[in-house]
Amino acid sequence: MKRLSTLSRREREILDIVYRSSAATASEVRALMADPPGYSAVRATLRILEQKGVLKHEHDGKRYVYRPRLARDKAREGALEHLLTTFFEGSVSGAVLTLLDRPDLQLSETDVERISNLIERARKEGR
Repeated sequence: MKRLSTLSRREREILDIVYRSSAATASEVRALMADPPGYSAVRATLRILEQKGVLKHEHDGKRYVYRPRLARDKAREGALEHLLTTFFEGSVSGAVLTLLDRPDLQLSETDVERISNLIERARKEGR
């Protein structure tokens, strides 16, 4: 998970695109970026992500097709851990309270029920 906490904003953007696409070439990644740098910069960043161990590539003719090395749920855990450590001093409740306090928050009845069940389970487990 440590490797995910060392990603730059641009690296995270590219990694997110590859996750959403499940596989993508440098051209495809660049086409989906909000404010894309040059093609060479995208390729260089994809190589860096590969060196960091979060992406891998396969050959498709002359093209490289990039895929995530890490399952999305593992990547989420790492990103969440980084967020908690960086902004909330490790406090899960601080993060949850911040999210629930957002004025634009809209939760469905299903979401509220699920959150309530998780809180109740945590109480029973003494967490």
